Amino acid sequence: MSIFRNKVVVATSAIGTAIGGIFLLKDRMQGATFQKGDIRADGKVVIVTGANTGIGKETAHALARRGAHVYMACRDMKKCEEARMDIVLDTRNPQVYCRECDLASMQSIRKFVKQFKAEQQRLDILVNNAGVMRCPRMLTKEGIEMQLGVNHMGHFLLTNLLLDTLKLSAPSRIVVVSSLAHTRGQMALDDLNSAKSYDEAKAYEQSKLANVLFTRELARRLEGTGVTVNSLHPGIVDTELMRHMGIFNSWFSGIFVKPFVWPFLKSPVYGAQTTLYAALDPDLEKVSGQYFSDCAPKEVAEQAKDDRVAKWLWAVSEKWTGTLTGTAAVS
Repeated sequence: MSIFRNKVVVATSAIGTAIGGIFLLKDRMQGATFQKGDIRADGKVVIVTGANTGIGKETAHALARRGAHVYMACRDMKKCEEARMDIVLDTRNPQVYCRECDLASMQSIRKFVKQFKAEQQRLDILVNNAGVMRCPRMLTKEGIEMQLGVNHMGHFLLTNLLLDTLKLSAPSRIVVVSSLAHTRGQMALDDLNSAKSYDEAKAYEQSKLANVLFTRELARRLEGTGVTVNSLHPGIVDTELMRHMGIFNSWFSGIFVKPFVWPFLKSPVYGAQTTLYAALDPDLEKVSGQYFSDCAPKEVAEQAKDDRVAKWLWAVSEKWTGTLTGTAAVS
């Protein structure tokens, strides 16, 4: 019996060591943090899209804790209100608001902006955070492929409708949450809307490349206005963004895949760190058109430096969102 007991003790000790090692690895994989915890945002007016969950919620939470007036621009009002209550109770900052903004509907975006401008005369920080990833082929209300429509076109429209307020509030900032996936992206110049063929991974990568191209072109257009715009890679973060990836949702994955992948995923709190860095760091007040990862500058892919494609995308985006003609139709 004593031999058996000793084996149990050894086995238990080994399991404890292994679990401890996994958590140590998890800690090491969380990446850099925004170190300037004393930086406040008192009185600053901020919009965070997709703020009811994941990176967006943690971004809104951190900004509220620093004293900002935070507008949570979300599609699901029930989830938004639940997240808002969590944030208000923890930060004791009552200046946190839920506002409906469905980035798959240009009418919803325009309604959100109209309501926001009726309530606020300034906007200090716009965080374009919301996104969809590797979903089955779906279309926005205006007929745009969902990943391109939400991740790029919706934010393109939202940003352009708010530029006048951002300029009046200068120095102000726009933060665009992109992804390392942009390095694998290619703009399908002859099939931007994935009408001829659809690959969920390629469509996502294209939308993230569009984020970086948009950031660089917008930075060029905003020179001298006091408004900066930068994009970033938040890391591989454990959020609802992965809900369409079958490998993470099957019973097989729950047993055999997730336990091995989990240590390498950032938590949403750590995923929000580079967003906070881009939104708040005083050293970045005049920095624009850059791309960050782990709270530091990072080089973008070669295809993200193509100014010709960036200008082409801007022109198409103006046409599709109606910011050029006043309509909102894809042709």
